[in-house]
Amino acid sequence: MVKVDAFLEHPNSHECIRQEDYIAGLAKGLTLLEAFGVDRQRLNVTQVAERTGISRTAARRYLKTLKYLGYLDTDEHYFWLTHRVLRFSSSYLSSAHLPKIAQSFLNLLSAQTTLTFSLVVLDDNEVVPIARSYLPQQDNLRVSPYGMHLGNRLPAHATSTGKVLLAALSEQAQREWVKTFALRRLTPFTITDEIKFFEILKAISQADYCLSREEHELGVIAIAVPVIDAQGKAIAALNCMSQTNRVQEDYLVQQILPLLRNTANELRNVI
Repeated sequence: MVKVDAFLEHPNSHECIRQEDYIAGLAKGLTLLEAFGVDRQRLNVTQVAERTGISRTAARRYLKTLKYLGYLDTDEHYFWLTHRVLRFSSSYLSSAHLPKIAQSFLNLLSAQTTLTFSLVVLDDNEVVPIARSYLPQQDNLRVSPYGMHLGNRLPAHATSTGKVLLAALSEQAQREWVKTFALRRLTPFTITDEIKFFEILKAISQADYCLSREEHELGVIAIAVPVIDAQGKAIAALNCMSQTNRVQEDYLVQQILPLLRNTANELRNVI
């Protein structure tokens, strides 16, 4: 009798793995860590169980184990993340190829314009900055819009980088994304109508850039372009963020967009 390997498919990334290679306990532990977020920084056993779908008994054991390993702390009622979890992000930022090579490009853009630039990737329903411009002598000049620090997670549907990366997906993938994550209102300008959202993604795909104004945070405006690899896949987004009282849309499109496109092309040649 020939044995046929069973495979598991990730619901979001569609990554496949043989079932015999899948370690369920590790997956549950990581899911538990991801349950902690900006909205709920402290969770008790019941809340963790509800967020992860793990039983209360199992959740308690995972929490105790992660506390023992130093990734969580507790007051015997609530649990919260410790600084130890930063080991993963610092290791990534110090070793990953893309953030390293992008840094000098971002700094050059900032030196040319005195604005803030970042490189962002899409992670499920959120975008994550993995590199941002930094020039010490400009600290008094540069604004620091919310969410610009490395590793922070922002809702993809309400950001210029998120929409430019979603626009690079197939229409079917876009519809599945919206069905899975929905379009949550964050400001009066957040696009929550699905039909209009898909139309905007189509326009972004055709224009090859996205301009977003106050959709995630009032007073913030941003423009983004995709960063394409040698295989033609959008692997990241390059953007410029500022305050609405500092720059106008026309300036971003006429002056900043060409700089972003040139930089994205240069990155394509070295990644």
